[in-house]
Amino acid sequence: MKVVIVGGVAGGMSAATRLRRLDERAEIVVLERGAHVSYANCGLPYHIGGVIPDRADLLLRTPEDLGARFALDVRTGHEVLSVDRAARTVRVRDLRDGREYTEPYDRLVLSPGATPVVPPVPGAERGLTLRDVQDSDRVLRRVEDGARSAVVVGGGFIGVEVAENLRHRGLTVALVEAADQVLAPLDPEMARPLAAELTTRGIELRLSTRVAKILPDAVELSTGETHPGDLVVFAAGVRPETALARAAGLELGPFGGIAVDGTQRTSDPDVFAVGDAAEKRDAFSGEPALVPLANLANRHGRLVADAIAGRPVRARPSVGTAVVKVFGLTAAATGWNEKRLRNADRPYRALHLHTASHAGYYPGARPLALKLLVEPGSERILGAQAVGTDGVDKRIDVLATAIAGGLAAPELADLELAYAPPFGSAKDPVNMLGYVAGNLADGVSPTVQWHEVESRLAAGALLLDVRTPAEHAAGTIPGARNIPLDDLRSRLGELPRGREILLFCEGGLRGHAALRILVQEGFRTVNLDGGRRTWEAARPVR
Repeated sequence: MKVVIVGGVAGGMSAATRLRRLDERAEIVVLERGAHVSYANCGLPYHIGGVIPDRADLLLRTPEDLGARFALDVRTGHEVLSVDRAARTVRVRDLRDGREYTEPYDRLVLSPGATPVVPPVPGAERGLTLRDVQDSDRVLRRVEDGARSAVVVGGGFIGVEVAENLRHRGLTVALVEAADQVLAPLDPEMARPLAAELTTRGIELRLSTRVAKILPDAVELSTGETHPGDLVVFAAGVRPETALARAAGLELGPFGGIAVDGTQRTSDPDVFAVGDAAEKRDAFSGEPALVPLANLANRHGRLVADAIAGRPVRARPSVGTAVVKVFGLTAAATGWNEKRLRNADRPYRALHLHTASHAGYYPGARPLALKLLVEPGSERILGAQAVGTDGVDKRIDVLATAIAGGLAAPELADLELAYAPPFGSAKDPVNMLGYVAGNLADGVSPTVQWHEVESRLAAGALLLDVRTPAEHAAGTIPGARNIPLDDLRSRLGELPRGREILLFCEGGLRGHAALRILVQEGFRTVNLDGGRRTWEAARPVR
């Protein structure tokens, strides 16, 4: 059997090496258009910033060592021009000398990746993208040639990473994002602390703004302003690279990626597709989705090799788990966010938790914010987000695993997670999410969200701050009356019985305790989910 793989890196090379481990006799040819077939593309922003100083550290394997270890025929600088499905051949051009030839296959694996989105604006040709090692070389040359200012277009994961690392290089950096927040997978109240971190570290944020024109040494914005930009980097997302598949008549999915089944097989039974070019199956809707993540590319490359070798496999639906470093903070998400649930008109319950990264009495504990989204009734976990300094990634990984395992949100309380004071708490933040979810499911502690406060007050609710007088004086929600939790039982006579009482504290815990007092005394009471901290985080960065 001869297998031809178009494109290397995560998906293509995972397919090639796994297939060799399964079938020593297969002829395996990898055709890679670029100069490198195996490199750490997720490390490119950090190489630009000097965090990974040695370029060679990004180059994982060469054609020579892949040939020696896995008996693979790896050809870099070879571009596949077309696919003849009837003849089961591909037309290839050797980019070094222009020679073209035909390569036959029994099975074909497409792993062409995704193409960076470049806005169709005048002067766009001056902008750079960051897809491969050569792209990072071009960015670094601009920096080394004396660029002093940079404009990064796009506030997603890559845009934020590029902006941070150009700032590390000493450039003045502006980050231009068309949406009203950075990091779209997060909800606004979770993203805004990250925006504040960017501005504190010297990044100029231009939200709800587009690039209108690229000038020789500046950028004209949709506001009419001109911003200096010796260097312009486009990081406004990617789109599947499907020109080869489209020309070959393969079926595309509703989002423009290559349509595949559970074994990554395309509409042609002899052709498979993996990586960013192939559509995935969403775990919550069951519908096709684009999920350009490296771990899925690796996983699906391996899965394709199993399928070609005749092993029974099927791709799991994707929950879209991701993490990003933003200077001193970390943000991570899995599953759907609240914006997406609302747009899909899907019922959900949101809860926020503010806690410490590990036991508060052990030195170095830092704030950790968590958000959980739950399906009412089934209590299925629909999504989660986390922002903090330490412990963000492990909490999201636990929650992503809980989603994969089908745990209901209240069952998080029963997880036995590793605990010692330097690493966590006896009641881990994930356990605490389970307790809160259980209270909400049982109706023990009804809550309202930060964006519902104004409407509740307009309907006549009394806003009650149960923090200490010192906390109240340092900053509260406008219009709030202050009765500290410890004084509440002795001051019940000050509260009206005919009005809803909207309680809040700093993070939600004391509010819950106050609510249980008032409910049992016959008051109509709700607690502000996540407390003042969530309400404050939701306010726009100024």
